[in-house]
Amino acid sequence: MRWSWTVARIKGIDVDIHATFLILLAWIGIAAYQQAHTAGAAIIGVLLTLAIFLSVVLHEFGHAIMAQRFGVKTKSITLLPIGGVARLERMPSRPREELLIALAGPAVTVAIIVVLYLALVLGRVSLASAPSRGGWLFVAQVMWVNVILAIFNLLPAFPMDGGRVLRAALAMRTSFEHATEIAARLGKAFALLFALFGLFVVNNPFLVIIGVFVWLSAAAESSAAQLKMTVGSVAVSRAMITDVRTLAPTESVSAAIEEVRQGFQHDFPVVDHDDIAGVLTREGLLRAMVEGHADEPVGQVMQTKFCSTTPDESLEQALARLQEGHCQAMPVLRGRQVVGLLTAEKIQEYVLISTARRAGRAGDGDGRAAA
Repeated sequence: MRWSWTVARIKGIDVDIHATFLILLAWIGIAAYQQAHTAGAAIIGVLLTLAIFLSVVLHEFGHAIMAQRFGVKTKSITLLPIGGVARLERMPSRPREELLIALAGPAVTVAIIVVLYLALVLGRVSLASAPSRGGWLFVAQVMWVNVILAIFNLLPAFPMDGGRVLRAALAMRTSFEHATEIAARLGKAFALLFALFGLFVVNNPFLVIIGVFVWLSAAAESSAAQLKMTVGSVAVSRAMITDVRTLAPTESVSAAIEEVRQGFQHDFPVVDHDDIAGVLTREGLLRAMVEGHADEPVGQVMQTKFCSTTPDESLEQALARLQEGHCQAMPVLRGRQVVGLLTAEKIQEYVLISTARRAGRAGDGDGRAAA
């Protein structure tokens, strides 16, 4: 994720902090200082926030460790002002696996609540007296925040775990796509409630921000499910460009520009003595023109960090690698020979055509039924 820095690596998983999280810490410290006018209050506010987000990291590791049991790797855990995000390599294919992965995070949160509560009990501190018992106030605050987070996180709305639990439970009885659509609609309903409550009841802009985030996340989950349904079992050969013009590293950038003008191809595999050497993207071409490098050889401006695929690979797998890579064009190879080119634009075009075909077939069916 952009504007993120890795601060730790645990069990092979990067723990990243987003820049906005540091802004949150600064804002909390300043707000606490303005309220109490002491540096100690600011430090305690920041430490409380860090303790809460430590709980969030443990919550996300609950998801990650459960995912590992099903062979799903976690690439990173990123701390944001709204919580933590665990980036799984892929979503599990079975609803039961997704259900257990989704529940593992809240289970860790509940365990944290139980441990903190037992600490208060063993310290002979009642919840009513904790505010007057020094450090026990800190423990009680962390516990109560975790209680609130657990309740909020189990709401049946994306991107909260409750939404994934609902989707997994529904997917056991219906299709994954239909289950996602139901959970996404419910997520949007919750998003609208958050925004309206924040605007007109408690006048809290943070609730409005949460509402917007939940709405966008629900829409993203719905789109991802539709994409998976369309490309899940389709081979790369169905969506790749087959009439591919390749370039040699010694050809000039201006020659590549002329190819773009004369044809439909915008990205070019660069082949050196029958071996793929790089990819010249449209962005690279435009940047070379702006910087006055039109007469330089292609080998000087091509991207050398790229992924390749084969005609038989799943389009879903190729798309995942394309989205994560440094290059938005993927040469399609059969052995050492370039037989095609896969781009995000061509995949989007394939999805649009496939969706239109399904809609057309559904319309024809409705028409026959009505007749």
